[in-house]
Amino acid sequence: MSADTSDVEEDLRAAVDATLAAAGVEDGHLGLELVGEGRMRTLNYAHRGVDEATDVLAFPIDEPDPSPGPRELGDVFICPAQATNVIEAAVHGTLHLCGYDHETDKGEMLALQDKVMAGLRGSAGEA
Repeated sequence: MSADTSDVEEDLRAAVDATLAAAGVEDGHLGLELVGEGRMRTLNYAHRGVDEATDVLAFPIDEPDPSPGPRELGDVFICPAQATNVIEAAVHGTLHLCGYDHETDKGEMLALQDKVMAGLRGSAGEA
């Protein structure tokens, strides 16, 4: 079984799929949307109380062990105008949906993010 990434921008699917594989997530659905600065500012204020746009926000839905039925991982919103690297923002947001949190872990999330990005750079070089 594989995760449903049909609601992810086509040019970001490989990065999201690689992230899910690295995190050991084999099922579920997630959405990813590219948004403008106004929409991102609204989301950031509504959910975090920060009145400014940011690069990426992730909204997890199901816990790692949800009740029976299809798993809904959540949604990632990326503001390209704020993101240094949209692909890395997609990896970062997807890791949050997989339960990682760089604000509370001991570096595991950012280490895995670096590993995924290195793998993506390696596969791009092979193409």
